[in-house]
Amino acid sequence: MAENLHPSQLHQHLQMYAYAKWSSWGSLLLTVGLLSLGASLPRQSKTWVLAASVGTLEVGRRHRQTAKLLRESLGDIDRASRLNFQALARTQTQTSAQLALTVGSIDVNWKPDNLITDPVEYIQKKQKHVALVGGTGDGKSTFTQYLSSKIGGRVVVYDSDAKPDDWSWLAQKDVIGRKGNFKAIDTAMGKDLETLEDLVQLRGEGGDNAIAGRERFLIAEEFPILVDECDNSTHWIKRHAKRGRRYKQFICALAQNDTAENFGLQGDKDTLYSCFVLVRLGQFGRDYARTKLKDPQLEQWLKAGGKRRFMVDDCPCELDLSNWGATAMPAAGCAYAQPEISGGGKDEVQSSQELNEYEQIIIAWGQEHPGEILKARLLQQVSQPFKKDDPENIRIIFQSLADKGLGEVVDSGDRLGWRWSK
Repeated sequence: MAENLHPSQLHQHLQMYAYAKWSSWGSLLLTVGLLSLGASLPRQSKTWVLAASVGTLEVGRRHRQTAKLLRESLGDIDRASRLNFQALARTQTQTSAQLALTVGSIDVNWKPDNLITDPVEYIQKKQKHVALVGGTGDGKSTFTQYLSSKIGGRVVVYDSDAKPDDWSWLAQKDVIGRKGNFKAIDTAMGKDLETLEDLVQLRGEGGDNAIAGRERFLIAEEFPILVDECDNSTHWIKRHAKRGRRYKQFICALAQNDTAENFGLQGDKDTLYSCFVLVRLGQFGRDYARTKLKDPQLEQWLKAGGKRRFMVDDCPCELDLSNWGATAMPAAGCAYAQPEISGGGKDEVQSSQELNEYEQIIIAWGQEHPGEILKARLLQQVSQPFKKDDPENIRIIFQSLADKGLGEVVDSGDRLGWRWSK
């Protein structure tokens, strides 16, 4: 009768038979042990031991009966075991063969045809907002800081979990919500909506020139939390998604899932895909390649590259964020406008975008040491505000200043430095 059973049923029946068989023998041995123990106990304890022995013996009897019925249904147990082993061997062999075929088809030198290496240029060409998706440790904050150092306009960050040294190159007033201050974030988002309406009026009266110099890049960390805590967040993202681009008010929202609900766009997936560039990091990028694009080779390519490989919409991207000087330079004349620089004298620097206190310290050092290269370590030694700052954050400020036309970067990676130049 074993031949009439599905392999999974056969395996289950054999497991049940083995369990019932050994359980019945175990119950018998336990009963003998209890009776032996009861013989040496006082009279008043023997009743309890005897009751336990009878209960254990009854459990063993039932298990023995179950084993008997299963044996009758399986027929020859040895033959049933062989059939089970053959079915298991076939399954394992087929899986291994399929895995070998998949792995064997991947060329270590293979690269996707639509590979991009400059996500900032891609985002600027699309003229869309950014929805950044990734799990813990996938590098969401690093990528966001990278964008903020490359994209022009005033950067404002809504981050309820920001540490004191996070976003250190931004003015204190532009990092809103520290220490879980969701009320401050909600209030600021309300003001953003008012600003957007003001820009609509200004542009309607004076054209694009009337809103020049008012470009902003608004970053909202862990947006699902803001949806729960801030009343203005849902209206904020919807309003900016549909109208902000025209008025140079671009947003970057971060989440750990790529559903519309996580971005406060319940039932409005079209807005998410039409108004945002979706950047998927880590496992989210690999899952997208496998389930949506049906491309196992791309999935393996992403996995092999670690954090430096991810998906930007349907395009795979490879970017080494340790080399700030050689990647993702902003394109000239793009919507994310860079500030214009003009010099009034030897020691005077003027910019259409106000420098924060950290940038001013670096500029002052450069003008006092013309031609000398400033490294992160040296800046930590000579400047108290930078003493406890992360060297990587300092190098981001160096690159940000160079992008604005203030000085130039020298070398790359963890050796990147900055020096003043007109």
